[in-house]
Amino acid sequence: MNSRALRVVLVGVCASTATGAESERAPASQASPLAMESIVTAATRLEFGSAWAEAALPSLSQPKSGSVGEGSTDAATASDAQQLQPVEGAADAGTAAPDGAPAGANDLAKRLQNPVADLISVPFQLNYDDGFGPKEAGRFTLNIQPVIPIGLNDDWNLISRTIIPIVYQESLADGLDSDFGLGDVLQSAFFSPKEPVGGWILGAGPVALLPTGTDPQLRSEQFAIGPTIVALRQSHGWTYGALANHLWSVTDSDDHDTINSTFVQPFVSYTWPSATTLALNAEATYDWTRDELTLPLNLLVSQLVVLSGQPVQFTVGGRYYADAPAGGPEWGLRFTFTLLFPK
Repeated sequence: MNSRALRVVLVGVCASTATGAESERAPASQASPLAMESIVTAATRLEFGSAWAEAALPSLSQPKSGSVGEGSTDAATASDAQQLQPVEGAADAGTAAPDGAPAGANDLAKRLQNPVADLISVPFQLNYDDGFGPKEAGRFTLNIQPVIPIGLNDDWNLISRTIIPIVYQESLADGLDSDFGLGDVLQSAFFSPKEPVGGWILGAGPVALLPTGTDPQLRSEQFAIGPTIVALRQSHGWTYGALANHLWSVTDSDDHDTINSTFVQPFVSYTWPSATTLALNAEATYDWTRDELTLPLNLLVSQLVVLSGQPVQFTVGGRYYADAPAGGPEWGLRFTFTLLFPK
């Protein structure tokens, strides 16, 4: 073989190597926009632990499904493709997600931050609050909160949100027994446009408190109704907005104060491509009858995963009561397990 032919072969081998096994060394100017966005996200995730950031790095070289572009020379192996099967009904199912989160999980995690999302979900929310009464007793509350969207027409949804509380209250003072039973059920119905209005996701409708409590200390013995409203925006992983309602009693109780209360819940959260969400919210309740404010501040972290084909989200967090009535709670914990049923 002459020297000219040898040079041609060597050049070909070098070019193949540079564009194949070492494609991750390509300059940033050749990276696709998706890869650049993933790099920025991975850097942000360093705030929450290097292990999460390292888990995201293998996915940076994976191209967006169906796209062929400059800098997208690496493809997932057959085994990787099987692990990254899209969640049925997810809008982003065509995009490979970081390791540990199936494709589409990020979209589902963001939709869960929207109280009026077109998504069936059943959260089981366990709350522990501490500091009640002279004995600074604890209270356990399991809220079963099914969310069911109903399509009314091409433009509107009706979102049913129900809160069914099961409560265990420790003895508040010497001589008093502990209490256990079903609390009053809160039922909300939001009429929500299917498309955002000026960039805002909106919902409004009636809310009702049903006197379903089984124990005198865990119920109001009144039927109350009022309006409820929610407004939020979602962009680049961020969700922020507020939910509010007001309840007036329409029946009387001989043993409990008349219900006249306002609830306001401002919230903000960020969801990473790994389907991990960090959320901060306040759950302010003002009792106009007693002129009392209860104001817990919640900090929560959530992770969405798929178990045997079933998408679920786990949430853990704590809360501090910035204000509470005399004898009210001081701090609390929250654990939530949410089942999702995408269409």
